[in-house]
Amino acid sequence: MKIAVVTDNSAHLPSGIRNHPDLHYLQIPVTFGDQPYLEEQDPMMTVFYQQMAAQDELPKTSQPSLAAFDNLLIDLKNEGYTHVLGLFLSSGISGFWANSQFLIEEHNDLTVAIPDTKITSAPLGFMVETALTMASHSVPFDLILDRLNQQITKTTAFIVVDNLNHLVKGGRLSNGSALLGNLLSIKPILYFNDQGVIEVYEKVRTEKKALKRLMAILREMTNDGRYDIAIIHANAAEKAKQLRQQLAEEDFDQPTYVVPFGSVIATHLGEGAIAFGITPKV
Repeated sequence: MKIAVVTDNSAHLPSGIRNHPDLHYLQIPVTFGDQPYLEEQDPMMTVFYQQMAAQDELPKTSQPSLAAFDNLLIDLKNEGYTHVLGLFLSSGISGFWANSQFLIEEHNDLTVAIPDTKITSAPLGFMVETALTMASHSVPFDLILDRLNQQITKTTAFIVVDNLNHLVKGGRLSNGSALLGNLLSIKPILYFNDQGVIEVYEKVRTEKKALKRLMAILREMTNDGRYDIAIIHANAAEKAKQLRQQLAEEDFDQPTYVVPFGSVIATHLGEGAIAFGITPKV
């Protein structure tokens, strides 16, 4: 048995697996107008945030190419892989997962599984790490899928956006609601529900109260076991580091990492957004 893992560039991967020989990527295109944004040429995403702030319209994101995935599956078969595991961003924020299911029967010479992760960013990266680690220890494919489904069930993320006007640009909030929210200093806490859809969890007055509530939710959500935890930010590294330091001072003993959102997710959340993502250890 030889297992390949395929993911997309919305995932933030732990550094130790980024060049793993059994890991393969599909690209989610990000464009400003008709110009593609090339994240690999802007590692600090300085240009990305400058362009996003300067333009009236948000950059556009689209699904990974289904044809590219189809061709990759052919290549993987030719390279001697027998099993392929696809781990992509949530079906609640992209149609790619649903479309990808059609390829499973098209490649019946491979065992292909594409579970709906219902998440993205660092938690998706932790799932990729789980799959690669278990595959490297020759764990049976069905057991890898079982463990991943256990992770998916208890993986989530909670998000505080910095500016409600950004949600208006993306068509997710009316101008009137944004004006009222900004006047009242409302900071909505969003989350991935159990269908992988982003919804409002709570509405909190002021950023200070929202971040305090975010940390309280994190402790509540992780008091029943061991988790990998990421504090994720959109060009707000200092704020993220302060939250991590606050957790350390409060003797929070779960492994916690500070990581950035990539361009795909930052497009939809806006600069200044901050979140935590949790994935249970299995």
